[in-house]
Amino acid sequence: MASRQAAGLTDYERLREENIRRNEAILATLRRKADELSAAIKSSSKRGRGRLSNQPRKKPAAKTSPGELRRSLRLSQLPPSYSPDAEPTPGPPPVPRSTSFSSLLASSIIESASLAPPAKARADGFDAGKELVLTPANVRKVVPDRILGVRVLPLVDRTVVAAGNKLGNIGFWVVDGMVEDEDDDGADGLFEYLPHRGPVPAIVAHPAAPQKIYSCSYEGEICLMDLEKESFNMIQLCDYPVYSLCQAPDSPSCLYFGDGNGELKLLDERMGKVSSTWDSHDNTINSIDFHPEKKHMLATSSTDRTARIWDLRRFKRKKEESLKVLKHNRSVQSAYFSPSGSMLATTSLDDTVRVFCGDDFDRSHIIKHNNQTGRWISTFKAIWGWNDTDLFIGNMRRAIDIISVGGDDSSLSASNSASLESEHMTAIPCRFSAHPYKVGHLACASSGGKVFFWTRA
Repeated sequence: MASRQAAGLTDYERLREENIRRNEAILATLRRKADELSAAIKSSSKRGRGRLSNQPRKKPAAKTSPGELRRSLRLSQLPPSYSPDAEPTPGPPPVPRSTSFSSLLASSIIESASLAPPAKARADGFDAGKELVLTPANVRKVVPDRILGVRVLPLVDRTVVAAGNKLGNIGFWVVDGMVEDEDDDGADGLFEYLPHRGPVPAIVAHPAAPQKIYSCSYEGEICLMDLEKESFNMIQLCDYPVYSLCQAPDSPSCLYFGDGNGELKLLDERMGKVSSTWDSHDNTINSIDFHPEKKHMLATSSTDRTARIWDLRRFKRKKEESLKVLKHNRSVQSAYFSPSGSMLATTSLDDTVRVFCGDDFDRSHIIKHNNQTGRWISTFKAIWGWNDTDLFIGNMRRAIDIISVGGDDSSLSASNSASLESEHMTAIPCRFSAHPYKVGHLACASSGGKVFFWTRA
């Protein structure tokens, strides 16, 4: 150990060793408590007094229902500390199981990730308002409590939805099913973990490396779930909240993230540290999105009432001027490029969705939309589907509004053309993610932890 210290360790290596030492200490404590509990039960049994009064009677194993998730105890190292209304779990800490909680999930994703990604999905002739349907089989409670981030992983022949909630949980739902093991781990294709200490606003995975799943939290954590190693690794721990996360299109290991002070930062996982920081906004950065064709261009949205478009090639100084500033009357929750990159859609708490177009994004069309979700429902963020004509956004009447965009730069038009409603969608859909390779596969998440997965009829 002394020789390694003499040689010098990088920040990443020191953080990794600290994580290993912390995990070993926690496991040792859990094993000791498990041994003490086991000894107490055996002693009570020998005295003929039956089970301990605070120990529930063991029930026969039963198949897990869709609403009952198996939680990863191996990864539940810290209790959720962010939510003031979260009640602590009574009794002794859980004992880690000997089985691998993510082996089925890992094998399912890695197998699909090994396939070469296809060309960009084409949505010629696709009518979302008429073709999308929701069936009872495509409704699952993936995590407890409110979902802030949802992502359909970029897998070629498999549909896996990842959802992060306000308690720090990340749940995975293998929508197209999988084989269950004898212990019922992954029953109904559901897996749940607790890698974070606070709300999880963003989950990302790159098409070139979908087996590496990154997530961030309001507690300043950025985690990497490496399915090949079946582990969560803390790759960055900040002393400020992280509100948004995005990967560089040409480099999966380069992560851009935004904090509550309006700073945009670049974290290179290979270096294990933040390599660049820019003062981009005056307040929280709520979203980051790269142009699909111009890899040097990205858009950010902020609580400072603006969305901005940037050119990375000009990011040389700490504070750089943006290419374009798109102003709103209230906080801007999102700014996303269309699939072709010719348009940018923003969602604001001023009850508008705006679509910008033109060479300099100097033309726009405003669509009025009720975006007042309140404090108990995650804010709406309109996302593009599989073409430049459809935007999907939540509706307070437990529906999905489809905003149709048409015309050209000189005569841009946009209107709320249709709403998707279903008796099976029992909550307000807040956050959305479209399958990158399957047209008509749309995931929407609610504040109750449910995911509603719409498919093409």
